[in-house]
Amino acid sequence: MSSKFNQIYKRNTEIKMGTDVPEGIVRVAAGLAYSGTELHGFQKQASTEHTVQEHLERALSYVADENITLVCAGRTDAGVHATGQVVHFDTLAQRPLRAWVQGVNTQLPDDIRVLWAENVSLDFHARFRALSRTYRYVIHSAGVRSPVLKKQVTWTNDCLDINTMRDGAQSLVGEHDFSAFRASQCQAKSPVRTIERIRFQVVGELIIMEVRANAFLHHMVRNLVGSLLEVGSGRKPTTWIKELLEGRDRTRAAATAAPHGLYLVAVEYPQGFKLPVQPLGPPFIQS
Repeated sequence: MSSKFNQIYKRNTEIKMGTDVPEGIVRVAAGLAYSGTELHGFQKQASTEHTVQEHLERALSYVADENITLVCAGRTDAGVHATGQVVHFDTLAQRPLRAWVQGVNTQLPDDIRVLWAENVSLDFHARFRALSRTYRYVIHSAGVRSPVLKKQVTWTNDCLDINTMRDGAQSLVGEHDFSAFRASQCQAKSPVRTIERIRFQVVGELIIMEVRANAFLHHMVRNLVGSLLEVGSGRKPTTWIKELLEGRDRTRAAATAAPHGLYLVAVEYPQGFKLPVQPLGPPFIQS
């Protein structure tokens, strides 16, 4: 791969897209699903192996026969799952779309799969063109922990009141400063985010909290869940969530909920890109 391509690719992936592009370059968007149980998060790091990015870039580079670097819609932590992650990458390789799916999947570990691939215009960007992200957090409320679901859901033996959780969550909808639900190591420049909706559903002994926002802070969903569990159990009143939000003090909120109940289930883009729409997951509660 030429040094000119390397320089232009680096500039384009940062956000300067569609300018001074070498002839023959193709931008590909792809949808991913993965089980985060054994993975060390999405982002490739020098200090750890077995990340989604590391495995996927290696597989893409094999199929493309050139070094591939990708950009994702949202970096998930170790233990967090995805059924609707979206990435993009640039390549000079000419491949049928099925090669970016079936061919890449043959090079991936069993806990990562490419669901679809589409050629997109060079103004597409997996992170910066996303309109919203949707996460689902799955809670198993039962007297005994399920050995089958132990790394797919978060278990509690509390008898949760979903109506009080729903009432407490309504104060979070809209544009707010979410400092009270932001990890101390969060690197975002602003704590302000806009939650478009929070809704709950019950499937047997499972409680699913679905939250859609323009973007999320580090550990934001898990921190919200941790505090809403306190409300649902009756240990805190519904008004406590609003008090935390207005207080903007992370130390007053509850502990961060476990990662393995969290799923990135959808990323929304402008309709003009015509990307496939997948059913929301995880598959065992798909609806």
